Amino acid sequence: MTRLRDPKKGCPWDRVQTLESLKPCVLEETYELLAAMDRPSDRENYIEELGDVLLQVMFQCVMAEQKKSFSFDDVANAISDKLVRRHPHVFGDVVAKDPAAVLSNWEQIKALEHRKESRRSALDGVPRALPALLKAQRVQEKASRVGFDWKDAEGPLRKIREELRELKAEVVARKSDAPRHSKRVKEELGDLLFAVCNLARHLKVDAESALEGASAKFSERFRKVEASAAGKGRRLKDMKLAEMDALWDEAKKAERSRR
Repeated sequence: MTRLRDPKKGCPWDRVQTLESLKPCVLEETYELLAAMDRPSDRENYIEELGDVLLQVMFQCVMAEQKKSFSFDDVANAISDKLVRRHPHVFGDVVAKDPAAVLSNWEQIKALEHRKESRRSALDGVPRALPALLKAQRVQEKASRVGFDWKDAEGPLRKIREELRELKAEVVARKSDAPRHSKRVKEELGDLLFAVCNLARHLKVDAESALEGASAKFSERFRKVEASAAGKGRRLKDMKLAEMDALWDEAKKAERSRR
């Protein structure tokens, strides 16, 4: 990477990159790694995608070295020190009998570390750039760690029903098509999504993975509907919704028969 970034003999593309230009690369490589993690048996691809993410880390470290800011060793040492500091139940004399105790200790140590950053809220530290669904989970988790949470999944279920009623009311009110109603519908829809995410957390289901699974299932069925239509010499855009629904039901039944 140092050679690629060399001002005179390096790669013309690599040496002109900036932190801003690398952001899409970091995001893309992370998502490709997530896809590889769903197929761990594909060893070669998994190794490749881990390497691509490591490259992004090294890329930024070399850029920092060139500015005499920090090095890869600084990054490696910093995370090593943090792991030791935040695991006193392993590297020290603190006792933590279960994951909940570990998280509790982790948050206390983290709060002490960030005192100099003037963090005043339990929610401070949630990255602003996180995808909305993941951010919702992180915000809910942090609030839960200070006791602001329902005791079980019944709370989120009640909230979902409440938010659904409020959304329905705003959808009816929106018939006037006034801009203020559109804003309220968006707000109520957001509240409903937030409540559903909270339910997933209480059920110990990763909301992102659950939604990804639903999208994948929909895509698979839809492709089968397209194939069935093509087999009949039809195109979906020329079919009535009832006809497409019938093909959808066929695809759904075929899935169940294979289970």
